[in-house]
Amino acid sequence: MLRAECELGGVQWWMPCKVAEVRKLDAGFAVDTDAGELEVASVVVATGGLSIPKIGATDIGYRIASSFGLKLVETRPGLVPLTFDGPSWEAFVPLAGIALEVEVSTGSAKGKGAQRGHFREDLLFTHRGLSGPAILQISSYWQPGTPIMIDLLPEMDIAETLIGLKKTEKKQLGNVLGQWLPARLVEGLLLANGLAPDARLPDMADAKLRKLGDAINRWAIVPTGSEGYKKAEVTLGGVDTRELSQQTMMANKVPGLYFIGETVDVTGWLGGYNFQWAWASGVAAGLALAAA
Repeated sequence: MLRAECELGGVQWWMPCKVAEVRKLDAGFAVDTDAGELEVASVVVATGGLSIPKIGATDIGYRIASSFGLKLVETRPGLVPLTFDGPSWEAFVPLAGIALEVEVSTGSAKGKGAQRGHFREDLLFTHRGLSGPAILQISSYWQPGTPIMIDLLPEMDIAETLIGLKKTEKKQLGNVLGQWLPARLVEGLLLANGLAPDARLPDMADAKLRKLGDAINRWAIVPTGSEGYKKAEVTLGGVDTRELSQQTMMANKVPGLYFIGETVDVTGWLGGYNFQWAWASGVAAGLALAAA
């Protein structure tokens, strides 16, 4: 479909063709490529971000923007699994493959430029850390060195529930928790909190149950990093939106130079929003070029 539409529009395909540089001329631009130099009236930079380098992602879009003096917002991987190293994750390595719906949050709504993310989605334990839609979403808001907060049972205050069951429930603590959480996850949580899975619920002190409740409803953990651009679905940052016309995507300081899609500092949630931004910004630039 894309090829057919481009042929209707008279698009010339130069593939493979590597672009080395874009230079401003008195009238228009020169595009230096390994197939020769092009002199053109306008240039649209639609080179994407740094995510998934194995399919050819490079920083050329950002280099072009910098060469024309446009401001860039620092880039980093987005919509990406988060990783944990050392003792903080040792107890959870055996939980790889477990998935469940959680609430996850990070950041602060206070202060200039502060952002807070909060999502209710599925979480997936991996050998190196956490993934799944909940973590991919929150990764776009997470700042290195700060914690993420996870509620493993968002429908329940587990500490108060367990304390209330002590008078009537004679089962082992692990079996009681197994009603609401996967058995392997229950075992890992209890071991991580110094509790024996075979301990009987009636024998547990309220203080210990409240501590366990905090670990389940308010699990705060600091990621040591992410899986990086190789696994990131998008790139955060890019050409500062204030450098571009919001109607046409043309650089305010460089008439005829346009930036669209992921090259620009616009990042959406999961669910097709980033595709939509790519197509919509492309249409805006295309209509502006047609009008010009």
